[in-house]
Amino acid sequence: MEPEQITSLFTRSDESYLCARWGRPQAPVVFGVEEETLSVMKGALEAVATLAGLEVIETDPELGSNLMIFFLRDWQELIDTPNLDRLIPDLAPLVTRLRQADANQYRFFRFDAAGGIKAAFVFVRMDAEMSKVPAETIALSQAVQTILLWSDTAFTDASPLAVLPGVGAILRPEIGDLIRAAYDPVLPVAATDPTHALRLAARIGALQ
Repeated sequence: MEPEQITSLFTRSDESYLCARWGRPQAPVVFGVEEETLSVMKGALEAVATLAGLEVIETDPELGSNLMIFFLRDWQELIDTPNLDRLIPDLAPLVTRLRQADANQYRFFRFDAAGGIKAAFVFVRMDAEMSKVPAETIALSQAVQTILLWSDTAFTDASPLAVLPGVGAILRPEIGDLIRAAYDPVLPVAATDPTHALRLAARIGALQ
């Protein structure tokens, strides 16, 4: 990937650059799915974490679960979930905005003192469009989009996944390379300077 392409994936709609990776192992929990889908979801999370060299554990010592993924039918379910407003600030206004935008997914991150991701909350509304997507594709997409803090516009025009006939959804190789590079120990856990994209490009070259 060219540095300009990398920069665009971490440049937010307010034109600020921010790339952050997890600063601790992931301890995921998934709500609102059947056992079969649960195993698909956890398999995708573990596959992407392995690519990044990130450990997946049962329990985070501080938070218990630090990656919570909710599947729901209507955004109202967020309001009805006990104590969720303690985890997600301004939950009611957020639900209003999600309804107005007719959104079918939303991700919220919390960060540690170094700027690394310490927790993520993922909400997937299974509307008519999302219900047509295979569970494996949804699982892989959400795993990829929570392994790093991407720009809020990163995958608006192009999915991080590709579809192979007879195989199904796979991670685009260049996105996989970028994830591996971002987790290289020589790079900071979080960066706000756009020159960080140049370092990512250099690490991709070194890792290939």
